[in-house]
Amino acid sequence: MPSFIEVEPGKIVRLSDDPWVAHQQGVAQLVRSYRAIPAGQPVRLAKRTSNLFRARTATDVPGLDVSGLGGVIEVDADARTADVQGVCTYEDLVDATLPHGLAPQVVPQLKTITLGGAVTGLGIESSSFRAGLPHESVLEMDVLTGAGEVVTARPDGEHADLFHAFPNSYGTLGYATRLKIALEPVEPYVSLRHVRFHDLETLVSAIGDIARRGEHDGIPVDYLDGVVFSAAESYLTLGTKTAVPGPVSDYTGQRIYYRSIQHDSPLPKVDRLTTHDYLWRWDTDWFWCSRAFGTQNPTIRRLWPDRWKRSSFYWKLVALDRRYDIADKLEARKGQPPRERVVQDIEVPLDRTAEFVHWFLREIPIEPIWLCPVQTRASWPLYPLEPGELYVNVGFWSTVPRDPDDPAAANKLIEDEVSALHGHKSLYSDAFYDEETFWRLYGGDAYAAVKRRYDPDSRLLDLYSKAVRRK
Repeated sequence: MPSFIEVEPGKIVRLSDDPWVAHQQGVAQLVRSYRAIPAGQPVRLAKRTSNLFRARTATDVPGLDVSGLGGVIEVDADARTADVQGVCTYEDLVDATLPHGLAPQVVPQLKTITLGGAVTGLGIESSSFRAGLPHESVLEMDVLTGAGEVVTARPDGEHADLFHAFPNSYGTLGYATRLKIALEPVEPYVSLRHVRFHDLETLVSAIGDIARRGEHDGIPVDYLDGVVFSAAESYLTLGTKTAVPGPVSDYTGQRIYYRSIQHDSPLPKVDRLTTHDYLWRWDTDWFWCSRAFGTQNPTIRRLWPDRWKRSSFYWKLVALDRRYDIADKLEARKGQPPRERVVQDIEVPLDRTAEFVHWFLREIPIEPIWLCPVQTRASWPLYPLEPGELYVNVGFWSTVPRDPDDPAAANKLIEDEVSALHGHKSLYSDAFYDEETFWRLYGGDAYAAVKRRYDPDSRLLDLYSKAVRRK
């Protein structure tokens, strides 16, 4: 949290040492900045980091001042809860909870994802087969609405409609300033078993069995995700919390985590990480996307500063590429056509997962791909997964040769296939649905009612304009 904030033009004051007072100062500053934006002008957060992969219409209107809303207010170790400001990163949140032997129930993979961002934009990780999505651990939240008011939304009561519609609203219903979340106990270490599969059907069957029983070969499974390298080579990684001391691996330097998963043995390959390093195992190489920048080359990796081995730095490189079309210009120099960016996460029901992955490997030549089972505990109208049904998140992040007749051809094919298999697609990246289809898939009627109540003058964009029209 910053030491000083601007409470009014030209007046700088020191934040209070009392975290709750400092929080109220940060909220007041946010509200002032919101009211200063002229009607009809776009409203956006003035954040230093972002994990969105959609381009947006440029604007010279100042963003919302959230500089006083980036910290942890309080951790209650006895109650296993934390009060957290909306733009606090999970990196800072985990640093505050681990000393208490606690962690958020779901910690998305990348350090600079914010708690408010994961709740309004959805997040997922290897605990999601048992803990659902990040918003399912929220007990209450304060939201700055489109009407310029800060309200406290809970699962029941006066603002329950906002509470339930907030997930997947992407800031179009308001911005979370404070969230009280449930925490869960963790141990100092996570032991890992990387289990190899030679066909996708057997892997999918194992996902269902492990998620149902919570164990594999008699050993508890607390974390579950997987990687597909090909139809004949895929893995599930089974994580178990443990307090037993011993040697641990380090994938923050020369060694690359996802490469450590691969093996030829019929027996699981075992590994062990500190809980801190397990939670951030994907961040050092942005899963495997660091290879696009050459940083998996051993020589380049040795010269690459450790402070640059993190997702937030790779994201900055992507932003530069998007701004200056660097990759397409390099392709053109080699006589190659531009490439279509295919950066998506989708969920399909467990029993359609092998079908989707086979289709994807055949039609969209991208590998590896990530698998993460998820089961929600309640119904959330803007992202209507069936409660209690096991889905598998499939994540793929790369590029393919661009179709000269349709620069979004691959992404549209994926959208059609996911819908045909009764799945859903996250909205953090490019979307191409027509408006009627979009609202049918993303809770249009429920959204419209909440939008009218909390943003009656349409100060904030609607979800279709933000997700598809990229405004």
